[in-house]
Amino acid sequence: MSPYLAAEDLSMFGRDPWWLILVKAVFCFAFLMVTVLISIVMERKVVAWMQLRIGPNRHGPWGMLQSLADGVKLMLKEDVVVKRADKAVYVLAPIVAAVPAFMAFAVIPFGPAGNEVSIFGQRTTMQLTDLPIAALYILAVASVGIYGIVLAGWSSGSTYPLLGGLRSCAQMISYEIAMGAAFASVFLYSGSMSTSTIVEQQTDRWYILLLPVSFLIYIVTMVGETNRAPFDMPESEGDLVGGFNTEYSSIKFAMFMLAEYINMVTVSAVAVTLFLGGWRAPWPISTFWEGANHGWWPMLWFTGKLLSLLFGFVWLRGTLPRVRYDQLMKLGWKVLIPVSLVWLMAVATVRALRNENYDFADIALYIAGGVLALLLLSFVADMFRSRAKEAERPEGPAAFDPMAGGFPVPPLPGQELPPVPRRRSRRERELIVSGGPDTQSDQPLGGPTDGKEASDG
Repeated sequence: MSPYLAAEDLSMFGRDPWWLILVKAVFCFAFLMVTVLISIVMERKVVAWMQLRIGPNRHGPWGMLQSLADGVKLMLKEDVVVKRADKAVYVLAPIVAAVPAFMAFAVIPFGPAGNEVSIFGQRTTMQLTDLPIAALYILAVASVGIYGIVLAGWSSGSTYPLLGGLRSCAQMISYEIAMGAAFASVFLYSGSMSTSTIVEQQTDRWYILLLPVSFLIYIVTMVGETNRAPFDMPESEGDLVGGFNTEYSSIKFAMFMLAEYINMVTVSAVAVTLFLGGWRAPWPISTFWEGANHGWWPMLWFTGKLLSLLFGFVWLRGTLPRVRYDQLMKLGWKVLIPVSLVWLMAVATVRALRNENYDFADIALYIAGGVLALLLLSFVADMFRSRAKEAERPEGPAAFDPMAGGFPVPPLPGQELPPVPRRRSRRERELIVSGGPDTQSDQPLGGPTDGKEASDG
């Protein structure tokens, strides 16, 4: 039967007693907090290693307790509230930013739904809960977290935090569309929106192999969604003095920092679930060890994949420079969204042809023909666009204004400096001051001048 017609079987959830649900919720919270502590230390140590520095080495062995010391320091600092801030929204914004990141982790599977483990003598699944639309729940909760940053920038009563909040809002809108399209490709291929079912559908091949374009799009969008380098526009200290959290201190600032790292862990867990096989053991291990995906072992494979993606975040920060804001918007609207929509159409076409029992060779020919047609249309459009630009381009070198941006700048190659005005004589300056007839002597140096007019003036 087609997977689109199969009903969601989530009967294994909702049977746990209340105390076991509470234990699993506390475990998810503790797992996130410990992973955040590890991520902060790993980021500082890895970036220091990339930059040939030592990094944290004072608190604990090899500086492993540095992030814990930072948390204690932030909680003991003075909590300053800005005078012009909207007090209620100002205090609520860090909570709105941090809580949704915890909520999204509730539907992430740590192990197979059919493999129950024993917790205090009670058999249960290694997942807090699951929904028929769990992936949409993740998208909705992640979108709510952005409002914390927007409200923080607005309620601070300052200009630069407001700019950081507006940047975060525009960035969320730009990248959420492409992320949703990447999710939709997974829905089409798996026939389900349940996270546990999506992992079950990756028994033979992970979706990173079947849907590589969706995986690449999601990797880029998850970096943009978490406001991490090179897309950390909402808190770019170069032009916003610190961004949306400029006016925050003490525990409120720590909440924003916590929300950023929890969002990193959450989006990485979603990537592992949707594209990297979730809790499944990697290919060499799963072939010769039958018990690799049973018991508590799936949690080990899940955690290893999660830490690998977190290392990718750190690697990007230590490697790439921050992009300009116009480049960020151009990438989101002109590259990611069109590519994700075209790829989604291709995946939908493949699934429809597979459901009609077409051969693989026929499907490949149809897809190749569509791709060639799109490339041809884009080539023709680019050719007409370039010709139109050449027709509109004025002849000769463009005029150069060294003060166009408000600051004196040198000319670029091919640009010519404007002619230097001729220095007026003393007699001409006196006539200008006195309002005499010769006030239009602005001929450039070396230009045509009338010596008789100059002498008679």
